[in-house]
Amino acid sequence: MTEPLLRVNNLVKNFSVKGGILSREVDKVHAVDGVSFELAAGETLGLVGESGCGKSTTGRCILRLIEPTSGEIWFEGRNTVELGSSELRALCRDMQIIFQDPYASLNPRMTVGAIIGEALTIHKLAKTRAEYEDRIVELLETVGLTAGHMRRYPHEFSGGQRQRIGIARALAVSPKLIVCDEPVSALDVSIQAQVVNLLQDLQEKFSLTYIFIAHDLSVVQHISTRVAVMYLGRIVEIAPADELYTRPLHPYTEALLSAVPIPDPTVKRQRIMLKGDVPSPIRPPTGCHFHTRCPIRQLPLCSTEKPQLKQSSDGHWVSCHLRG
Repeated sequence: MTEPLLRVNNLVKNFSVKGGILSREVDKVHAVDGVSFELAAGETLGLVGESGCGKSTTGRCILRLIEPTSGEIWFEGRNTVELGSSELRALCRDMQIIFQDPYASLNPRMTVGAIIGEALTIHKLAKTRAEYEDRIVELLETVGLTAGHMRRYPHEFSGGQRQRIGIARALAVSPKLIVCDEPVSALDVSIQAQVVNLLQDLQEKFSLTYIFIAHDLSVVQHISTRVAVMYLGRIVEIAPADELYTRPLHPYTEALLSAVPIPDPTVKRQRIMLKGDVPSPIRPPTGCHFHTRCPIRQLPLCSTEKPQLKQSSDGHWVSCHLRG
C-alpha cells in the first residue's frame, strides 16, 4: 500500500457563539465533528450533503484557511496542523482552492493577468517580466481563454469565464491537491458540464488530486472516484462512486439519492421524504446525529450511542448501527 497523499484524522472545528454585554462565549457551533478519510494521489473525492453540514469548512480546514479546533491533517507525510507560517506558505504551492462564487472570488480592481500572476509573484516562480506574462498566457489558454483576456477586468466576463479564471489562478503554482468548493453551483447547467469536463481534462493532464465539494449528486457522480456523504458535521458513508449510487447503505444517503432527477420519464423512483428539519449544529442530537429524522431508527440505541464508521465491503464504509 502506498502512502496516501492526504490523510485526515478526527478533524474537529467549532465556532464560538458570543453574546452578552462582554461578548463572552455562550455556545459553540459544531461545524465539523470528527471527520476522517484518506485520499490517494490522482483521486477525486466527492464531498456531498445538505447546506450547513460542514463540507466547505472541512475543505478550508484542510487548506488551513480556517484553523481546525483539533485533529490531524497529514499531507505527504507531514502533519500540516503543526506547521509554522513559513512552512505553511511553502505548502500553499501544493494545495489550492477553487471558490464557489466566481463573482465574489475575483478582485474587481485587478486585471485577469494580475489575478492569475499574483501567486507567481508571491512564490517567485517567474524570473523576468516576459516569463511572467508567458506563464499567464499559457494558463489562460489551458483553461480555454485567450491571451487577449489578460488585460481585461473580471466584470467583463461571464460566470463560466470567471470560474475558468479561478481555475487558472489555482493552477498557477502547479499544485498537487485542489479543493473545489462547489465550483459549478453558481453556473447554468450547460456551463456546469463544460467546467466539470475541463476539470477532468486538467486532472488527467497535470495528475491533479481533487476534493470536489457539492450538493448536486449527479455532478459528483460524473467526476468522483469515491464519494463521502456528510450529515451535521460527520461522514455517514463513504464508498466508490458507482457503488454508492447503486447500493447506498445509510438511510440519509438513500434519501439524498431518491431526490436526484432521472432523465428517463419511464423510470420511476420512490421519493423518500425525511420528516422534520436538520437539527441545529449548536446542539446536535446525542448518539447518531441522524436519528431524529431516520425512518429505521431503533431507540434507545440510536439516540444514545454514536455509530462508528465501519467497513461493509471493500472500500465501502458506513456509520450506522443497523446497516453495514
